[in-house]
Amino acid sequence: MAPSLGLIIVGLAVVILVLLVAVVALARRTTRIDARLRGLTRGGGGESLEAVLDSHLDKVDAVARGIRDLDARMAVLEAAQRRSFQRVGLVRYNPFEETGGNQSFALALLDATGDGWVLSSLHARSGTRVYAKAVTAGRSDAALSDEETDALRQALA
Repeated sequence: MAPSLGLIIVGLAVVILVLLVAVVALARRTTRIDARLRGLTRGGGGESLEAVLDSHLDKVDAVARGIRDLDARMAVLEAAQRRSFQRVGLVRYNPFEETGGNQSFALALLDATGDGWVLSSLHARSGTRVYAKAVTAGRSDAALSDEETDALRQALA
């Protein structure tokens, strides 16, 4: 019985050693898991992981609502922007010999579709006259002067 008792003690010592190694490994793993859990719940004030995740999901939903609102506002702005003046052409000139400088001008103001007007100002010693001619799709129904045509061409370029 003495020889088998020695084997039993050696066997039990090996089992105890294996169990100690397993306990140490499990303790290290538990420590790492606890550290990761603290990292996930940082700033949560000791809340559970579920509470932290719920809070984050609420924030994600709020951001998604904000993005939808911005998309709607952007669509309105893009529609308004298409109707704003985007194309400009300006030609300054001197239509009369007796006046000095290029104080007369033709100004074309068009939106994205080529709609708008050509504004002309003729400056003379006796006064200044201003004319406006409508433009639709890059063309005017009224006859345009050479300077107005140049201003329209600049705006369409």
